[in-house]
Amino acid sequence: MQFTDDLGQILSITLNDDKTVAYLQFMEKEEDFSCTMDALHQFLNSQGIKYGIQEDIVKRFAINPREYFFSKTPIAIGVEPQQGEDGSIRYAVPMDDVRFKPLETDDGKVDYKEVSRLNNVRKGQLIAELVPPLPGRPGTAVTGEAIPNKAGKDARFKVGKNVVLNPEQTAMYAAIDGLVTQTDKGKLNVFPVYEVNGDVDYSTGNIDFVGTVVIRGNVLTGFKVSAAGDIRVVGGVEGAELYAEGSIEITGGIIGYNKGLVKAGQNIKSSFIQDGNVLAGENVVVTQSIMHSNIRAGKDVICSGTKGLIVGGSIQAGEKVTARIIGNPMSTTTSIEVGVLPELRNELMELRQQVKEIMANLDKSEKALTLLDQLASLGKLTPDKVEMRSKLGLTKKLHIQEMNDLKDRMLNIEKALEDTGKAQVDVLKMIYGGSKIVIGRYTKYIKEPISRMSFYFSEGDITMSAYV
Repeated sequence: MQFTDDLGQILSITLNDDKTVAYLQFMEKEEDFSCTMDALHQFLNSQGIKYGIQEDIVKRFAINPREYFFSKTPIAIGVEPQQGEDGSIRYAVPMDDVRFKPLETDDGKVDYKEVSRLNNVRKGQLIAELVPPLPGRPGTAVTGEAIPNKAGKDARFKVGKNVVLNPEQTAMYAAIDGLVTQTDKGKLNVFPVYEVNGDVDYSTGNIDFVGTVVIRGNVLTGFKVSAAGDIRVVGGVEGAELYAEGSIEITGGIIGYNKGLVKAGQNIKSSFIQDGNVLAGENVVVTQSIMHSNIRAGKDVICSGTKGLIVGGSIQAGEKVTARIIGNPMSTTTSIEVGVLPELRNELMELRQQVKEIMANLDKSEKALTLLDQLASLGKLTPDKVEMRSKLGLTKKLHIQEMNDLKDRMLNIEKALEDTGKAQVDVLKMIYGGSKIVIGRYTKYIKEPISRMSFYFSEGDITMSAYV
């Protein structure tokens, strides 16, 4: 049996740098070496090893120390300190740049026009919140001493424009509707305007924004721009779709190729419109010309600039149309309708078509019922014909009810068509033959050129007087 002092001459203890592992090693070999578990414990204690002693190793060492002659054995293992984790910012909207990747649909197809997926937020929407740091925990050395650890640091918001923090300063919210943008210095901002410095094409894709969109280029055919605010296009618009809850202003004009639609909740301004489809909740203002286009305005259509020309197509305005020239010397058909909301006039046309279709179906039902009634009077009505007769009778009642409802709606619209007090067409220079003026329910065909004239409804007909 070896004593502690004797063990110190044969065995050595070494520690790693952070004192979390103690190694037991023979300094010299003695073939007849032996020691008990208690003796080894006393030796470890004398060397300052008080924590994490590996009892299974102590036991094996006491049974067969020769197994450890040529090895450096971990005899005690402490606890590494767990360093704290720094706090972080968890974003409620995607901040990585996924905006310029084409959208893959559920069926695996890739839409190369859907590449702009903006970080749109609404006022009051959560943008980001702080994740608190983790404190970590201290370690323990094999000597029993505590090993200090490093605590995690708090993350901090870098507050930009149009964002607010909660009272605890732990969450950030949008102060306005807009686009979440992170600047170079890490500040989070919400901007009410989204700018495209170039064309809307495959490089930008379709745009859908909760604020105002400014495009410093053209909007190409087949693309779509939607805005909850206004849309401003410094270039031109081709056969594209533009939708704004506010107004739309197009510096370079519209060449629609009879495709797409420019639609605004308020006003639409453009230098010219050619082969376009335009719908405004209030006014359409054009400085040069409207050529072969379909225009609808809740209030006025104004084309009174230096050229001020309206030729071809259909112009519908709730109140007034003003132009320098309407039509041309070749008598190109040009329709000008005022005095009722375009939606009502178009709805009336659709209702008339529906009534026509219902009457055709009613005629078919009545003919079939007449035939079945004849069979019934002869006692030749089979059970399936009885069921058919019953169904046809029900269908006829439904058709009659539907037609009565449609006629009631048509009557209300026709009454609205008679409210033409503000309806007027002002021709500042010339209106040519081939043009048609519709005010309310009344139509006037222009056969010969007429200069400087105002058209309005008075005493049951369309009246004209010299434009002042």
